[in-house]
Amino acid sequence: MTYSSSLAIGRRQTFAVRNQNAVSFHREGRRLGPVSNTIILVVLACLLGLLYLTQVTKTNAYGYQINTLEQQQSSLQTENNNLQVTSAQLQSATRIQNSTVAKSLVAVAPSGNVGQ
Repeated sequence: MTYSSSLAIGRRQTFAVRNQNAVSFHREGRRLGPVSNTIILVVLACLLGLLYLTQVTKTNAYGYQINTLEQQQSSLQTENNNLQVTSAQLQSATRIQNSTVAKSLVAVAPSGNVGQ
C-alpha cells in the first residue's frame, strides 16, 4: 500500500479545483473502545443494582411497620373484647341485685343435714 492510497482511504470524494489541494481529510466520529464500553456497562449495572436495593429496603421497612401495626391492632382488639365481657359481667350483677324478682326473694337459713 502506497502513501497516496493510504491517504485516499480517509478522504472524501471531491473534485479538485485549480490551486486547491486534492487531498482533504475529515474526522470520523469518535467511538468508544471495548474496554470503555465494558466499564460503562459495569457502572450502569451497579447503579441499577443500587436502585433496586434501595427500593427493596424501603418496601421491607414499610412491611415491618405494617406488621407492627397489625400486631398492635390485634392486641387492642383482644383487649376490647375482654373489656366488653367484663363490662357485661359487672352490669349483670348489679341488674340482678336491683331486679324486682331478686328483691322479692326470701333469705333462707340452713336447717340441717340432708343425708339423714
